[in-house]
Amino acid sequence: MDRIHDSFILFKRCLLLSIRNVEALITAVMLPVVLMVVFVYLFGGAVETGADTAYVNYVVPGVIVLCVSQCAGITALSVNADVSKGIADRFRSMPIAQSALLTGHVLASTIRNCLTTALVILVAVLIGFSPAAGLAQWLLAAGLLILYMLVITWLAVLVGLAVKTPDSAGGMVFVVVILPYLSSGFVPTETMPGILRAFSENQPLTPVIESLRSLFLYSSPGDRIFQALLWCAALLLAFSAAAAIVYKRKRKA
Repeated sequence: MDRIHDSFILFKRCLLLSIRNVEALITAVMLPVVLMVVFVYLFGGAVETGADTAYVNYVVPGVIVLCVSQCAGITALSVNADVSKGIADRFRSMPIAQSALLTGHVLASTIRNCLTTALVILVAVLIGFSPAAGLAQWLLAAGLLILYMLVITWLAVLVGLAVKTPDSAGGMVFVVVILPYLSSGFVPTETMPGILRAFSENQPLTPVIESLRSLFLYSSPGDRIFQALLWCAALLLAFSAAAAIVYKRKRKA
């Protein structure tokens, strides 16, 4: 119970810090929204998706994943600030669960991601997004999204712990944000050249995006959801374990 209480206290702290960092939060939300509007209104008429649906319906899952990736940058910077400024050392000297700091960051990041994702979906509906999903499909899509949020958040925590400066932590945003573009999020992989197509079809984000698209539009997620869940589960275990190891070494240093 003490660990849960401590995690909740540090979760509230991280959430308050996020609210105060309005510029970063707005950027993380507005950039995907602006990109969605640009893709839909400027490029949508020229992009052939091969699907019997409007381009806005095709592109929304990719934009949602992009939004989650953008928000991860805030987490990496926050974790790095706690470590580099000695705040983590202060918490270490207090009678609190040592895992509470990381758990607080993960919970706060997940809440931020849920709120920003809801906003992106709202804007998408306003510009023509018309999902056909029922309650069961929405719940399954939400579960998959939250699982992906946890994956990307633990990666951000790992990066924030491992690097030495905020600039280095911010650099992870570029690596994570570029991956949705190298997937089926914005154009079908069939239109890509050979090597890029092979990478796009076999990287983790493609099954996640295609599963979300199927759930939103066609009710059935198909076989890709099993690939998406396996990818997310494996990466979540790897990133969370690596973050715990790095954090433990930081505490002993």
